[in-house]
Amino acid sequence: MELIVLWDIDHTLIENAGVSKEIYAAAFSALAGCPPAGPARTEGRTDRLIMRELFVRHGLSEPDWAAVEAALARAGEERLEVLGERGTVLPGVREALKAASAHDGWVSSVLTGNIAANARVKLSAFHLDPLLDLSVGAYGADAEQRPDLVGVAQERAQRLRGVRGDVPVVLVGDTPRDVEAALVTGSGIVAVASGVHSPEELAAAGADVVLPDLSDTAQLLRILESFAAH
Repeated sequence: MELIVLWDIDHTLIENAGVSKEIYAAAFSALAGCPPAGPARTEGRTDRLIMRELFVRHGLSEPDWAAVEAALARAGEERLEVLGERGTVLPGVREALKAASAHDGWVSSVLTGNIAANARVKLSAFHLDPLLDLSVGAYGADAEQRPDLVGVAQERAQRLRGVRGDVPVVLVGDTPRDVEAALVTGSGIVAVASGVHSPEELAAAGADVVLPDLSDTAQLLRILESFAAH
């Protein structure tokens, strides 16, 4: 049974303890020459949209994306050590990723609003990167809207890993935007109430499967296997 499993990062795999907001603020400051008046609005948005909203909110023209991405990458790299000190891996994550990566016929990667460089920073801060096939992931520079990232990951899995085009995809994430991305693309969704959104909010967004966290590895594997069997 083949399956593509795509994990969100922030508040699904790790708690970044505010470091994400600091990365956006630092990148904005480097480009605008002044700190932002308030924190970035994230909640499952891609980095392209998060940074654009910051500039619009301050009445500034959005810089060229290459400059924005470079500023984000610098800010992320500078905070690798502090992220490892302040942040944490969420319950059951390491075991879940190990189990998925070892499952025959499965591709286990990420679908995240973070640019690729900062996805790697966040995962490597907790030594999670070897447990994921990051080359086939989809990242915040790949598209503006989260649902469009699903096709990016599918294409990479087909091209780089020889996965068939009809292999089921399941997203694992903590926000209504993760749920939306799954519903729009016909993917499965395992919603995890480990972020700011309650189980009720995630269910109202359309998630049939909502877990409090990823601590029950056996249960999670059974759920993922049920998507693979469809």
